[in-house]
Amino acid sequence: MNRRAPLALAAGLTATLALAGCSSDSSASTSGSASGSASNSASAQGGSSEGPQLSVSGAYMPEPVSDLAAGFVVVTNKGGTADKLTSVTGDISDDITIHKTENQKMMEVTSFDIPAGGELDLERGGSHIMFMNLKHRPRQGEKVRIELHFQKTDPITVELPVKETTYNPAQQ
Repeated sequence: MNRRAPLALAAGLTATLALAGCSSDSSASTSGSASGSASNSASAQGGSSEGPQLSVSGAYMPEPVSDLAAGFVVVTNKGGTADKLTSVTGDISDDITIHKTENQKMMEVTSFDIPAGGELDLERGGSHIMFMNLKHRPRQGEKVRIELHFQKTDPITVELPVKETTYNPAQQ
């Protein structure tokens, strides 16, 4: 047996476990979660009351098992104008991206639409925030601070409570 095979197997298993947050039941929803919330009532250009009015709820991060992690939030837009989530930044990683999941495959995207009067639900098994090359691995009970950036609205700072690795609010 090749000596590298056990090492490759261990690395593959670690990556699979780290991405478990990306491949759970796609019917999961974070809208009922009470953890982590933030809001930003900033209007679109010109200060119009018809602009996006964004708030964030249901934020969490399952405890990572490697240098990869996923984050989940619900962004609600009570305004009369659509907006887009364009990026996420944070101190925990210099490589934070947004992904959608289709046909059980993750794909990086450049933005997510947030419809007027609607919401963007980043949930287990679906669209999510992906953290690569973590600078440190947060533990359950800690909070990870991130900043959501939008096309029209000012950034929103959000704290993601770190939950157990298998946490799924839809199953609580």
